[in-house]
Amino acid sequence: MDKLIITAAICGAEVTKEQNPNVPYTVEEIVREAKSAYDAGAAVVHVHVREDDGTPTQSRERFRVCMDAIKAAIPDVILIPSTGGAVGMTAEERLQPTELFPEMATLDCGTCNFGDDVFENTMPTMRAFGKRMIENGIKPEYECFEMGHLDTILKMAKKGQVPGDPMQFNFVLGVPGCTPATVKNLCWLVDAIPAGSTWTATGIGRSAFTLAAPTIVMGGNVRVGFEDNLYVSRGVLARSNGELVEKVVRISRELGREIASPAEAREILSLKAR
Repeated sequence: MDKLIITAAICGAEVTKEQNPNVPYTVEEIVREAKSAYDAGAAVVHVHVREDDGTPTQSRERFRVCMDAIKAAIPDVILIPSTGGAVGMTAEERLQPTELFPEMATLDCGTCNFGDDVFENTMPTMRAFGKRMIENGIKPEYECFEMGHLDTILKMAKKGQVPGDPMQFNFVLGVPGCTPATVKNLCWLVDAIPAGSTWTATGIGRSAFTLAAPTIVMGGNVRVGFEDNLYVSRGVLARSNGELVEKVVRISRELGREIASPAEAREILSLKAR
């Protein structure tokens, strides 16, 4: 079994300081949280960016400033900028980080309910995102919130509309209105991916760690962070993204699985030298 790749989703687009005062907004805060996660054992940082007042943005320039600052602090970390942005953003807005030619970026695999909102990812949008990632040599992390998302993206890959093998999936389970975060659902998804693929599981809210444990045993990788969950344990707000990563590291080592460095993660994920 490969070593465990831990991804830290450090701020997302929706959570606020009112919910947890440690959620980062400014460039300096984003670097602080990225480094706390890296120092705790995360090889990957999933990047959303905010304006200083917390407003979510997909600004190419804001991504450039934040990603350059993270790289200056932790040069070997793998950065996965979001092309999901925030609900209601246009496809053109959301694609801006791909203009920076990152190693990887997320590609959302279908429309779904997102709490009281609708997160729209039409087929034309996904084809446009796939085309951009093929042109820019970016490896997608395919985010699947629903069972049908996986089937959709596999058919698109067969048609050459999105990058193909080896594919990396992130199964985001437990979003209100989407697929519940159960082991049964996770097994269904994992059993359907192509041989040679890699995968990560993200449990939302109270599912963050209850989904992490079976994922570790099954050979998958784990994402945690303020984007997905603000608590380190029931009723206890996490002081940093690093504290959430530390808990995954403890669980993994108790289960006998070691943690991947960024160099090892690049090999596992079949990332090409840039």
